[in-house]
Amino acid sequence: MQESYYPLPGGPVLILDQHTPFPALDHALKDPNGLIAIGGDLTAERLLAAYQHGIFPWFSPGEPILWWSPDPRMVLFPAQVNISRSLRKVIQQQLFEIRINTAFEHVIEGCANTARPGQDGTWISDQMAQAYSELHRQGFAHSVEAWQDDILVGGCYGVKIGRMFYGESMFHHVSNASKVAFAHMVQWLNTQQVGMIDCQMHTPLLAGFGAYEIARDRFIDILDDLVNQDITNHNMAQE
Repeated sequence: MQESYYPLPGGPVLILDQHTPFPALDHALKDPNGLIAIGGDLTAERLLAAYQHGIFPWFSPGEPILWWSPDPRMVLFPAQVNISRSLRKVIQQQLFEIRINTAFEHVIEGCANTARPGQDGTWISDQMAQAYSELHRQGFAHSVEAWQDDILVGGCYGVKIGRMFYGESMFHHVSNASKVAFAHMVQWLNTQQVGMIDCQMHTPLLAGFGAYEIARDRFIDILDDLVNQDITNHNMAQE
């Protein structure tokens, strides 16, 4: 099968069709941001194949599907998470009821509709929401939610394969709600012996939790080991 490439200033990028597999990650070296492929689809099979190889989709509405594997990569090791003194005090106040996997689609909706500084609109389109909801139904995608008086006020979600977790997005409508939800998610992942959380790109919030950047080669080496451990996925038990 003849492969097609799209010319970019950093070099050609593979164009995916329904049957084209992802390219070797050395193709990502040609783009400083880690763009390695364009097109394809967002089926559960395609998404799982992407995550297992350290690749994730990120694109704006109206754009083709763009697939990325940046170098360096922002990661958090659950056993090394840093919970600040101020956040510990908030958690101890029990301002939020924490639930797991009780409102996955509403968490994605909250992430999609929350305005973010420096961003015009959202990358979580209806197409993306439907794709990750299917991963949730298959037991790979999970949400942790912060509730007050039975109202969802914050949360986060991501994808778990084996002992690897891929954080996707978070939101809050009440101060500290997403931070508390994320702290609980990391705690649960630690009990499940998850070895690494992919945070994708640097943010001050994640850095505050102890996340830091590592070279993509090291990220892939760790990833290859973790995704092949305990690959049977189960939904988180509700608290």
